[in-house]
Amino acid sequence: MSESKKTVLITLGRLPKCLDIARSFHRLGWRVIVAEPFAWHLTRMSNVPTKIFQVVAPNTDHETYLAELTDIIQREGVTLVVPVSEEILHLSFLRDRLPAGVTLYAMSSALLLRLHNKRTFIDVCREIGVSAPETALLTEERALEIAAAGDYISKPVFSCSGRGVTFHQRGDTLPAVDPAAPMIVQRWVKGNVLSTFSIARSGVVLTTVVYRGAVMSGSVAVAFERIAESHPGNIAIQQWVNQFVEALNFTGFISFDFVEDAEGNVHSIECNPRATSGAHFVYADDLAKAVIDPTMTPSDIAFRDEILLQQFYPCLTEVQKAMFTSSFFPLLNKFIQAKDVTWSWRDPLPFWTMTFTASQIIWLSIKHKATFGEVATLDVGWYKETLTHRPQQNQSPCI
Repeated sequence: MSESKKTVLITLGRLPKCLDIARSFHRLGWRVIVAEPFAWHLTRMSNVPTKIFQVVAPNTDHETYLAELTDIIQREGVTLVVPVSEEILHLSFLRDRLPAGVTLYAMSSALLLRLHNKRTFIDVCREIGVSAPETALLTEERALEIAAAGDYISKPVFSCSGRGVTFHQRGDTLPAVDPAAPMIVQRWVKGNVLSTFSIARSGVVLTTVVYRGAVMSGSVAVAFERIAESHPGNIAIQQWVNQFVEALNFTGFISFDFVEDAEGNVHSIECNPRATSGAHFVYADDLAKAVIDPTMTPSDIAFRDEILLQQFYPCLTEVQKAMFTSSFFPLLNKFIQAKDVTWSWRDPLPFWTMTFTASQIIWLSIKHKATFGEVATLDVGWYKETLTHRPQQNQSPCI
């Protein structure tokens, strides 16, 4: 099959990073199809996808979700499946169902779940020998010791976008235990919060973007600023990520949140084994190339010229909310300087129709009284300890 005839399935379409990845494959001549639980979403309005499929949300019916995707893959002649966001935890169980010749761009479910779990991720860090703050399950005796020793943080074992994170002073009473929602207690490392996005192949980091939130919606950045490679924190983080990826022989998208303390030491507080907003800083054509081209090296992948990027409408909302506060003009300045991640002259509709295509996320935000970022992946995230699934057999390799 010629390169132009190959078909990639993008398994989410509602987020700007999904659109970036879809556009990147399209520019390389691939046929792009998208599967998404929402009826209307950002990528649906793009001129890039050949077909759009609405599927059941995995948190509604895990097994039906996998069955529907398997059917799409078979009928559409898909050769590559690329998970983008939180749905990757569910997609990882698709591996043993794939037809011959189909590649899933994801590591095994066992590894991904271990990294997604905020308690076992710390265990992985300890095994590899990279820095991470002391962490314990709320039910472990060590949790009491962490709370007594200094300020601490509590958060759900399975969560994203800052949902359920609470900050506590030293000696504060631990939160109540809820068996249905396990939590961790973590030493509160204070300093600069930095995030990363990396693309890795067989234990080699092809690129790592280090960035920070410039405008926040709750705990989620809606404008983000890339950190210069010469920044000491960037250098330390690059070394940390390289060591982690090499130890796990990791292939795929992988992201981390770090805190750089007053002494310049970096500590990873959690792992997102998926793409994050840092993907927007990678030169558009290079995103897909890094996934499919085994000859790509770190020197072959470029960053966009822009240092400051934004999601226009959520950023505008935050600026408007700050209108009568002291933070208004600093936020307005960021808003004016930042380039939107969605706008493209060749594909303008996703930007112009965003308020309509985001209507389901807006409704969930109102319903749950939460930020857009906190509710955007409620139906596709992994929030349970286990799910019933078939044993994994005959696993297809990652690219």
